[in-house]
Amino acid sequence: MNRSDFPILQEKVYNKPLVYLDNAATTQKPQVVIDALNDYYLRINSNIHRGVHCLSQLATNEFEQAREAVRQYINAGSTQEVIFTRGATESINLVASSFGRTYLHAGDEVIVSEMEHHSNIVPWQLACEERGAKLKVLPFNDNGELRISELDSLITDRTKIVAMAHVSNSLGTVNPITEVIRIAHARNVPVLIDGAQAVAHCPVDVQALDCDFYCFSGHKMYAPMGIGVMYGKERWLNEMRPYQGGGEMIKDVTFEKTTYNDLPFKFEAGTPSVGDVIGLRKAIEYIQDISLEKIAAYEQKLLIYTTEKLAKIDRMRFIGEAAHKTGVISFLVGDIHPYDMGVLLDHQGIAVRTGHHCTQPVMTHFGIPGTIRASFGLYNTFEEADALVEAVVKAKNMLS
Repeated sequence: MNRSDFPILQEKVYNKPLVYLDNAATTQKPQVVIDALNDYYLRINSNIHRGVHCLSQLATNEFEQAREAVRQYINAGSTQEVIFTRGATESINLVASSFGRTYLHAGDEVIVSEMEHHSNIVPWQLACEERGAKLKVLPFNDNGELRISELDSLITDRTKIVAMAHVSNSLGTVNPITEVIRIAHARNVPVLIDGAQAVAHCPVDVQALDCDFYCFSGHKMYAPMGIGVMYGKERWLNEMRPYQGGGEMIKDVTFEKTTYNDLPFKFEAGTPSVGDVIGLRKAIEYIQDISLEKIAAYEQKLLIYTTEKLAKIDRMRFIGEAAHKTGVISFLVGDIHPYDMGVLLDHQGIAVRTGHHCTQPVMTHFGIPGTIRASFGLYNTFEEADALVEAVVKAKNMLS
């Protein structure tokens, strides 16, 4: 894992080496991804699918090769099940809107967990409000682990879908989604998985999981911003109404009636972000060249090392101590406000995230305003972990 592949990591902040530990918010981009973006705009920039000229055909070929790369990466059964969106947020909104309009009625239920990102809460609230349905919540314990034993009793004959995070962005918890899917499917309830925090850190096989929908963003897996994926089983996608109308998603349009396009184009209205899709493919290839298994093992060692070092700091409090975690550490030090700590860390060149991390119900559970969150990527080092610990101690001494 070569840090020199990521040009931005050579930058300095306040004349100090950049220690970038905000990967749960977005990852930095390797040179091959940046080059792929440049190459598209310099060499083959064109709209796709509808052009007979050379540039359009070249761009279309690159675009569809990227779809196949995504299919292989998550082991989808078909490229028809791979829908390109602007990110995990739009992917979830697509399902909540389209699935909701098709299947959700007054008195029905949607189940989410207490630890969801707002992107997997608000779209379902909107769908429930529009359809007269009810949003139900599976709680978690004080270690940040789902009370999975309560899921079966939470599901009723009116439950239409369960939506859960694969990995919590604010706690780092790796949820037992295989068990969630098993319990829900035993009651004939489909499951959506928010995989935004998982796909860059552990292998994902949607067929083995048997999930009905899996959503993620490119920018959290070393790809450009503005591109995401919604995987859906073909059965559901064929039955669901389109999310948006416009070009590309149609076969035939008259003022009397429109016939929708085949999958996956039925859900891809308008001109897509072609360059970003190509960048996503390059990011996938970059990850695969290293191997997700190797990345996961390395990040786990880094997580354990950093947690042990931070634990030695007086009045350190970890928020989220699940038995199974990925490389996210949320913490507080004494009564120091997260923002104050974050500012002082920044001035030492340490980039972390502070606040509620778009998981306000999580913060309410713990009775806190927010946390300081350090999150790892494949390019982070043990020396950077030491720098974080040293900076936290220095900031603590200044603020105490």
